[in-house]
Amino acid sequence: MDRLKILQASNQTSWDYDDEADILYLSVGEPRPAVGIGIGDGVVLCYDEATQEAVGLTVVGARAKLAKAA
Repeated sequence: MDRLKILQASNQTSWDYDDEADILYLSVGEPRPAVGIGIGDGVVLCYDEATQEAVGLTVVGARAKLAKAA
């Protein structure tokens, strides 16, 4: 994989939380198909393979991570 482009700014971000699975999905722009790369501690960076742009993050165990941090 070549260098991944990090978007400078976006007018639209969205999120969705799966309470049952404790997974938080964050999207930059409209959610779209993406490739995920685990970057550690249950965090997955999602990127558009065609444009090489970062398009979101998935956080596994989001509630547990927040409780641990508090």
